[in-house]
Amino acid sequence: MSITIDYYLSLNSPWTFMGSAPFAEIARRHGASVNVKPCKFGPIFEQTGGLPLPKRSPQRQAYRLVELRRWREVRGIPLNVEPRYFPSDDLAAVRLVIAAALQGKDAHRLSLEFGRAIWEREEALADADVMSAAAQRAGLDVAALRAGAPSDVELDRLYEQYTQDALKAGVFGAPSYVLPSGEIFWGQDRVEFLDRALKTLA
Repeated sequence: MSITIDYYLSLNSPWTFMGSAPFAEIARRHGASVNVKPCKFGPIFEQTGGLPLPKRSPQRQAYRLVELRRWREVRGIPLNVEPRYFPSDDLAAVRLVIAAALQGKDAHRLSLEFGRAIWEREEALADADVMSAAAQRAGLDVAALRAGAPSDVELDRLYEQYTQDALKAGVFGAPSYVLPSGEIFWGQDRVEFLDRALKTLA
């Protein structure tokens, strides 16, 4: 039986980006489907005790940069730990990811390329040309995605619904991978644990 993993993510999150490719490979290897659910982590932090980055203590902010450098080496990606366009206005990109998922396209790959725009390419995600180029790298076309999508009002409603879904599932940080049993794996540094769990379900 195929397993569907709910994937709660933030396009602005470096951790979402760093874990995206390893997670995609794990899901592929186990024949698992991925339900891509971008959500708003501002409201999630408010309800679960988290703090947005600017409100964290200087010590926590400094250690975050240390960890980003460490994981950049582990994952072998040219991540800029302090990119020029972070945080990016990602609403238009989120709408495209949701639209891609609704159309049965590779929304996971699209989300990865949007993350790459911010964290590797030093690009502003709100820029139309940046979104178009990222979609092309994912094998998709922005105009076609928009043509096949519902209204922005409906896409925004789904964005809010996914945020509420995350809260109901017990999610408090990005990325989070949730199995049908309800078991949560929080953080890109937990994809190996997810891999082990999927082996037991095979």
